[in-house]
Amino acid sequence: MWSPTWAGKAERYALSAPAFDNPDFVEVVIHSYRHRFMSVPGDPALEWMEEALAKQPPINVPTISLCGADDGVGPATEIDEDVEHFTGHYERRVLAGVGHNIAEEAPEATIKALLDLLRG
Repeated sequence: MWSPTWAGKAERYALSAPAFDNPDFVEVVIHSYRHRFMSVPGDPALEWMEEALAKQPPINVPTISLCGADDGVGPATEIDEDVEHFTGHYERRVLAGVGHNIAEEAPEATIKALLDLLRG
């Protein structure tokens, strides 16, 4: 569902599977989702950041947003709903044949976006 067209997912899964052996893996993952959906509080040391981000301040740094066209969890919508948050240069690139794990599925497109930003 996350990256249905990604050819390298089986070998990457084998590399990440040992993380499941950590004794707190399930607890950490469940807490992460509960926090994301605002069912539990976050880290008190980061509360100031949560409050600042909740205000959704405008983002004025140059930005290229990469979206995987095949992302089954958070697919790119036809209308870019994020553009309103950016006041500086903003560009959205929807990558065909790419799912949720953009940096690994499309490393060339990721590097190109970074270089394009650096070149201004």
